[in-house]
Amino acid sequence: MTGKVLSILIILSFVTVLVLVLPLGIAPNNASANYKNVTVWTRVNITNSRPEVLNVTFQDASNTSLRNITINAGNTKTVYCNVSVRDWNGFNDIIYLNATIWHSATSNYSAADSNNSHYTNNSCIINASTSLYIGWYVCSFDVYYYANNGTWICNASVVDNANTTGAGLGNNTFYSVYALNVTDGIDYGAVAVEDWTGNVTANITNLGNMPINVTVEGYGAKKGDGLAMNCSLGGNISVGNERFSTENVDWGLKIPLNGTSQLLSNLTLLKQNSSAVITNSTYWQLYIDSTNNPGGNCTGFVIFTAVAS
Repeated sequence: MTGKVLSILIILSFVTVLVLVLPLGIAPNNASANYKNVTVWTRVNITNSRPEVLNVTFQDASNTSLRNITINAGNTKTVYCNVSVRDWNGFNDIIYLNATIWHSATSNYSAADSNNSHYTNNSCIINASTSLYIGWYVCSFDVYYYANNGTWICNASVVDNANTTGAGLGNNTFYSVYALNVTDGIDYGAVAVEDWTGNVTANITNLGNMPINVTVEGYGAKKGDGLAMNCSLGGNISVGNERFSTENVDWGLKIPLNGTSQLLSNLTLLKQNSSAVITNSTYWQLYIDSTNNPGGNCTGFVIFTAVAS
């Protein structure tokens, strides 16, 4: 009997110890009164942050205040993608930034470069650092005069020392440009009164980014004067005696100038799409009548104007 009582006392004593020790073993850092909720602190150290492109501004390099871009007829036009970037590891953690621009309707980001629709710059230039973490890059592109009109997109991609990347987009609009160039002067040479000159060719080149038709208008000294030329020793040549054609035909089959704007029929110059320049020929001829008895050197003007086709 005594042995049994002793065993029970030992067991009860052991249980009592467990009850007293157990709460002390799980005591939290910050517990509620009844230890139902426990809050612990957390921590991590970011060893590398991904660089971010904060903003991409697509601009005319010659006038950054302009919203849209008019490319230069017969030449290139420099445009900028100004790119602001941020890296929480410090702006100096960025190793390079590149940019691609493309015509939204006829190309895409991964397409091959084309003067019409796609350009890349793999060496954009650091412009300035505005803080420890933020800076600016400038990506320039020399865009050809026949680049497609419409919406263009700029994608800027930044890479840091850990080879992680960030990217951002901007856009702008290239205006339609109707432009041309013509052979430097129409020289009829030497000819006597009451005689015809030979055919003289005037070549017209499309220098814009749109297909064009062409109008012509002739005058002697001022527009609308009814003359083709004024002559140094006296007299003049009437405007109707100067004729033109888009085909190499005789003077009688050519169209006479009339002192107003006249369309060159059957002549449309397409937009340039490759390295081949788009050029068409026109043919000109002059008759020297004796009505005003012209003499000496005679000069006049013909206006060639590009219009929408």
